[in-house]
Amino acid sequence: MKQIVHYLLLKSPILFFIILWEVAGRVADSPMLPSFSQVMVEAYNLIVMGILISNLSDSFLRVMIGYLAGGLFGIMIGSLMGMYKAVELSLKPFISMLLPIPTLGWLPLMMLWIGINEMLPIVLIFICAFFPVAYATLLGIKEIPKEYINTAKSLGASNLYIFFRIILPIASPSIFTGLRLEAGMVWKTVLAAEMFAIPTGIGALMINAESLIRVDIIMVALMVLAVMSFSFEKAIYKLEAVTTSRWR
Repeated sequence: MKQIVHYLLLKSPILFFIILWEVAGRVADSPMLPSFSQVMVEAYNLIVMGILISNLSDSFLRVMIGYLAGGLFGIMIGSLMGMYKAVELSLKPFISMLLPIPTLGWLPLMMLWIGINEMLPIVLIFICAFFPVAYATLLGIKEIPKEYINTAKSLGASNLYIFFRIILPIASPSIFTGLRLEAGMVWKTVLAAEMFAIPTGIGALMINAESLIRVDIIMVALMVLAVMSFSFEKAIYKLEAVTTSRWR
């Protein structure tokens, strides 16, 4: 019984928001403010017609390719900077200057360089993930006490052994923090890219709904984006727990 009460207390803000939304929608009785139930009915219709699944699949594929490529490349470059002083001196100023630039600030330049095609959102997502993850990886490695690495070297450990058994485990909290912070940002990035330049995806669905004054479809798309951002962040938490369980 206590668990049920505790669960309801945790979920009460969400339930209150849904009830308030439903009441406001019914009182307004306007297509500009559809009720929660009307949005759910439209979500069901979009799923049955295959429109929502098709557009979500396109966005999901773009996010996965860009996020995985950017994250892995960021870990690799960040590791090289953390392990080799010459690489850090060469690349850290470059990354430090480009890191504060909002990802969408690259959009006009990428549209000119790449064109309006499938690669545009993927490259923007890559940029979104790469710079923060590279910097987080560097910071994580720089915090490792030098004594750990020097002791391993004095005992004859190879560079690969030191990286995978000492550096990577100790730096993993910082690396996963970088990955987790960008898990939601990549969905914002793909949304903006699709709204501006791509005819398919959740962003394109939203911009088409706006032209038809379909607020219910826009709300469905926003709810899907919220769920995907939350799910990506939880997936990174789970991956971190599974990956680092034996290290801890």
